[in-house]
Amino acid sequence: MAVDREQVLRSAAALLTRKSTATMDEVARAAGLSRATLHRHFAGRDALVRALESLGIAECEAALDAARLDDGPAADAVRRLVREIEPAAGLLAFLYTENQLFEGEEQNAGWARLDARMAAVFRRGQESGEFRIDLTPAWLTEALYGLLASGAWAVTEGRVARNDLNHMIVELLLGGALRREQP
Repeated sequence: MAVDREQVLRSAAALLTRKSTATMDEVARAAGLSRATLHRHFAGRDALVRALESLGIAECEAALDAARLDDGPAADAVRRLVREIEPAAGLLAFLYTENQLFEGEEQNAGWARLDARMAAVFRRGQESGEFRIDLTPAWLTEALYGLLASGAWAVTEGRVARNDLNHMIVELLLGGALRREQP
């Protein structure tokens, strides 16, 4: 029987976003595989997490492309970005916390690409006068990751309706990032 690697990763992502401490046995069951079959494809949890990281980065890069970050006002670009990246928020939430376990190892270059593209839209918004200049683009990027991750957890736990997530993230992020006229 041929194993669909992407389907296995998506099953693992779905489980691990709900239960980050799931064992490889639980991941195998969720994917409809034996532990031995899962182990043939992923030598252990670290290999599985690295594969999930690659999937997450690919999904985020596709969302960044779809969001057309260079079109129109920066605030509109951020709104499009949140809408496009929201389906991957659960996977991002898992990776956001799991990657802390890999501190000291070389960072996947994909994260640097994502960070640079997100920071660029915030920088563009600062240069156009839309966004506050006292918050760095790097900080706004981290804030977006944090809101996506915490929002995904809130949806998973039933504290926030999935239909409200996009609005809540955008309003909180942009409400704090928009430049206010001084009285």
